[in-house]
Amino acid sequence: MNKLKKLDVYPKINEDFYSLSHSGGVITIVSSIVMLLLFFSELRLYVHPAIETKLLVDTSRGETLRINFDVTFPAVACSILCLDAMDISGEQQLDVKHDIVKKRLDAHGNVIEVRPDGIGILKIEKPLQRHGGRLEHNETYCGSCYGAEEADDQCCNSCEDVRDAYRSKGWAFSNPDMIDQCKREGFLQKIKDEDGEGCNIYGSLEVNKVAGNFHFAPGKSFEESSFHMHDLKAFQKDSFNLSHKINRLAFGDSFPGVVNPLDGYLLTST
Repeated sequence: MNKLKKLDVYPKINEDFYSLSHSGGVITIVSSIVMLLLFFSELRLYVHPAIETKLLVDTSRGETLRINFDVTFPAVACSILCLDAMDISGEQQLDVKHDIVKKRLDAHGNVIEVRPDGIGILKIEKPLQRHGGRLEHNETYCGSCYGAEEADDQCCNSCEDVRDAYRSKGWAFSNPDMIDQCKREGFLQKIKDEDGEGCNIYGSLEVNKVAGNFHFAPGKSFEESSFHMHDLKAFQKDSFNLSHKINRLAFGDSFPGVVNPLDGYLLTST
């Protein structure tokens, strides 16, 4: 403790070699105040950095932009909600499922189920057959695409495969009760069971840095005579309540202090 007591990085000089004065005291006080002001000024600039906004022309070509979104639809089931993106260059992303997550919500907004792949209807690659009291996959099964095949050896082993084949042909998927795969998977029954549910969809989307749009809509999307359409006949409903709340909508990389003007925006419609 004595050694610690003697430790001093500022050695003192003998009192015979200095004298106290009023001017020295004033200089000490003024310099201390200036140092405190500089310290708090630098601390304020560090805690609250100044943000400068600039508008520049983006001369890059062939680059993409990431869009981060989080939207809640309290009256649209996840199984029928679809995300599409398109731009003036002609590129289209239909029924996007990658990098998104869908949460099934009940009528009170509570989470029922989370599906990272965004698929709301059960998809079975091969039909199940009963053998000796147990179910097994039929390895030789090749389901019909009901005239929507693009090749002779194309198989549609699930209701989703048939819907995709119809969409690629530009056909409306109007009679799921006549499709064997859909009847086997209980397509219409699952839609009825999810009636009244909501959906929270969030994730990210990579788009070209050109003019375009992305949208959420019920039903499978397809192109017909250069028109973008959504097939709603399979859901046997006359109207949809598309009221939604944008929890977050941000473009590009996250940056501290950026205000997204649509965050928290609520739109009610029927």
